[in-house]
Amino acid sequence: MNILLIGSGGRESAFAWKIAQSPRLKNLYIAPGNAGTKSYGMNVAISETDFEAIKNFVLEKKIDLVLIGPEAPLVKGIHDYFLADEKLKTIPVIGPKKDGAQLEGSKDFSKQFMQRHQIPTARYQTFTKETLEKGFDFLESLKPPYVLKADGLAAGKGVVILTSLAEAKTELNEMLANAKFGNASAKVVIEEFLSGQELSVFVLTDGTSYKLLPAAKDYKRIGEGDTGPNTGGMGAISPVPFADVEFLKKVEERIIGPTLKGLKQEGILYKGFIFIGLMNVGGEPYVIEYNCRMGDPETEVVLPRIKSDILELLEGVGKGNLSSKHFETDERIVMTVMLVSGGYPGDYEKGKIIKGLDKVEGSIVFQAGTKEEGAQIVTNGGRIMAISSYGATLEEVRKKCLKNAEVITYDEKFYRKDIGLDL
Repeated sequence: MNILLIGSGGRESAFAWKIAQSPRLKNLYIAPGNAGTKSYGMNVAISETDFEAIKNFVLEKKIDLVLIGPEAPLVKGIHDYFLADEKLKTIPVIGPKKDGAQLEGSKDFSKQFMQRHQIPTARYQTFTKETLEKGFDFLESLKPPYVLKADGLAAGKGVVILTSLAEAKTELNEMLANAKFGNASAKVVIEEFLSGQELSVFVLTDGTSYKLLPAAKDYKRIGEGDTGPNTGGMGAISPVPFADVEFLKKVEERIIGPTLKGLKQEGILYKGFIFIGLMNVGGEPYVIEYNCRMGDPETEVVLPRIKSDILELLEGVGKGNLSSKHFETDERIVMTVMLVSGGYPGDYEKGKIIKGLDKVEGSIVFQAGTKEEGAQIVTNGGRIMAISSYGATLEEVRKKCLKNAEVITYDEKFYRKDIGLDL
């Protein structure tokens, strides 16, 4: 099979690594990819939202299947673009159409969807610039902490949790009146805070049947002990000790089943990954958010635990026969630790020379914000790479990750040393 993988992050590095292991693979192309993805296939200098360039490439290289990594092309309707084109419509695209991508593209849509289908979630209301005063009133009706979510896509930074009512009101004003996140915060969802243990559950579906992928827990805050501002993710672990068989059964019955049934009832044919962010509140699952693709850095611990041929599963999604495909997981623990740029998630410098990648032993490095400059690999983003390790115990995997995090060097490198310690 000739495969086109869209995206350039650590998630796409993990997909490329996994796809490259498939005996079904003929050629793998990654658009645009990063300095690490070229180890598994060929990078192509095409933007992930340049649909016309993607079309021309797909036809030129006789691509058999397109896998969409990030959310932006999905929310912008890449799947719809393929279906509307006579030459492209028979090529499977893994990722929902625009209507299904609204689960991530609009927090307001996803909350209304959960209400319509009795899917457990936190109490909420949605506000605009015009209803700002009502937003202040709603904040006053809640107990701290206060959860504010930009309705649209804000690169993982659109959720703010504050303990002070005054700060929450200021933030709401910033988001709505001063367009802190641009169009993404033209609407803001204010939610009741759920106290519990957070985790992520991943589903691969062909629109009818599904495979439940390994659950993961990620660490969003920049500082150790979960302090400081939110990031795109500083590390992750799978499996999740508190997500036992009984808890996951509740997730399937109360959340996954009703979600897939609800999509069908609303005429949304969903083919691809659904990422369900959950809170375990005293053993009961509540949905925090949906994403219409795999998470990052969760993919870097979930894919290493899938033993099955990923291309066979993706082909099953495309052809609508996923239920007949074999699915097996690795029982070992996988942890990933993210190396980031100094200053991230605020301002940071790019172009720092990375050394020591050839000295890594016993871990897999999934590059993210990297690029090639001549013979050197340099930093090219906030999150630089994910170091993933297998092991029988949390202590064993943490030691491996941290040992290799030390081996890799670049100016102003930063990473958390406490991933998994809370478990």
